[in-house]
Amino acid sequence: MAKKQKNADPNYKVIAENRRARFDYAIEEEIEVGIVLHGSEVKSLREKSANIAESYAAVEEGELWLVNSYIAPYERAMFKHLERRKRKLLVSKKQLSDFWSATQRKGMTLVPMVMYFNHKGLVKMKMGVAKGKKLHDKRASDAKRDWGRQKQRLLRHGE
Repeated sequence: MAKKQKNADPNYKVIAENRRARFDYAIEEEIEVGIVLHGSEVKSLREKSANIAESYAAVEEGELWLVNSYIAPYERAMFKHLERRKRKLLVSKKQLSDFWSATQRKGMTLVPMVMYFNHKGLVKMKMGVAKGKKLHDKRASDAKRDWGRQKQRLLRHGE
């Protein structure tokens, strides 16, 4: 069972997580970015109704966009939002140029890892600059994970 941290921040809350990202991609670098949202989207996120598993980020026209992320509609909203609209991500110009060069020149992908509320209550996203894994790479990571589990069992049971 996981232990709670003594100084855990009550405002920090994970909204959505892309668990397959580490399996499908070799993550080179992780960067925290902001995201531009409408009011009804924030209300919906407070209810934890989002999915970033099938989404990705792309540099288009000098801006960074989150494509194909899902935020469920908020029922009590006066002005509804589109569930799968493109959302602008907030990064510095240097990070944007780094992302552009990574995707265009090096063949990398920008993968959303985690969407969360930070300690100030703002919605942030952790993006990973990643390279796609081949099938043999996935098998190697599976074997490494299985060996780690087996090692823990042996240490626990003393066999």
